[in-house]
Amino acid sequence: MAAPAPARPRRVAILGTALSDTGRVGDATPYALHAQAARRALADSGLDRSVVDGFGSAGLGTLAPVEVAEYLGLKPTWADSTGVGGATWEVMAAHAVDAIAAGHADAVLLVYGSTARADIKAGRRTSNLSFGGRGPLQFEVPYGHTLVAKYAMAARRHMHEYGTTVEQLAEIAVQARANAATNPAAMFRDPITVDDVLSGPMIADPFTKLHCCIRSDGGCAVLLAAEEYVADAAKPPVWVLGSGTAVSHTTMSEWDDFTVSPAAVSGRLAFERAGVRPADIDLAEIYDAFTYMTLVTLEDLGFCGKGEGGAFVGKGRLLTGGELPVNTDGGGLSACHPGMRGLFLLVEAVRQLRGEAGPGQVRKADGRLPELAVASGTGGWFCSSGTVVLGRG
Repeated sequence: MAAPAPARPRRVAILGTALSDTGRVGDATPYALHAQAARRALADSGLDRSVVDGFGSAGLGTLAPVEVAEYLGLKPTWADSTGVGGATWEVMAAHAVDAIAAGHADAVLLVYGSTARADIKAGRRTSNLSFGGRGPLQFEVPYGHTLVAKYAMAARRHMHEYGTTVEQLAEIAVQARANAATNPAAMFRDPITVDDVLSGPMIADPFTKLHCCIRSDGGCAVLLAAEEYVADAAKPPVWVLGSGTAVSHTTMSEWDDFTVSPAAVSGRLAFERAGVRPADIDLAEIYDAFTYMTLVTLEDLGFCGKGEGGAFVGKGRLLTGGELPVNTDGGGLSACHPGMRGLFLLVEAVRQLRGEAGPGQVRKADGRLPELAVASGTGGWFCSSGTVVLGRG
């Protein structure tokens, strides 16, 4: 006798998203920001907290999902504390989708909160990441090879290989700031020019200050749930259509090509699994701790060819009214960057697909709302990547 056909995996949608207070929130604790974002995301979904049986958190030590869940009064039967740097939240969302699709959880709440800016101002240690002293990185640390220096080295290689210019990189910061101007929650909204970027203080050649992300406080939350919860939700679903993850290296000498990020793998997998092409995408939310991250991720996701990123990002293409709107809230370069920005990418993508972005709303040429968005997070120094394709249909 033939075995019965397996049950169809459940479809998974994002039904709730929210930001906590962001920017300068020095009077809050990270736990308070987690709680604020979680409450707001549940309210946004219109669902009761009792539906939440899965929980994911990272950034507050090794017991993050346990400690934060307890703080929120939750007792999940599925938990995740994936830690792969800035790609954590896209990777964690992929894990949550798989769990829900398989019936191991029904509704998973992902929450993040950080007072990174306030901690620096107060002289407090802001991260539990170890960038040296043990393991492979011990061979780089004596030479002062900081995180920003690693990104700068990669950018310089791209400039050498393909003729990419520092002015082209600066254009990414200029357009991110222009997008931030329409976002009332953005930390920096005043316009900047390419000259402003080039004339700023040097951080790590070729990056001046405005090539680098800002430092802020803040948090956010995303509620993913099985398709049967859609009817009871307060807002239309945004479906998770496909996802992909990949890791590359930690030691720079083990990186095969400084001009290729692991998004080349995670993006290909996400688009294949979603059944769409880069040309179908209406907007992209991309981790942008540095301008070069945006450029090389656009290449690796397939929006342009390798080495063509410098030309691609010009002519206002990344603006909310441009050919491919990118980081429509202003990104980590202008809106907020509390230390791990990946979850903010998902929040903004959902906001755009729902039509909730106000004056910063992306629309198709015929005035309709966007149908498809991609969120792609990068961790470490191009060490990891997670890409998620989202759709309204």
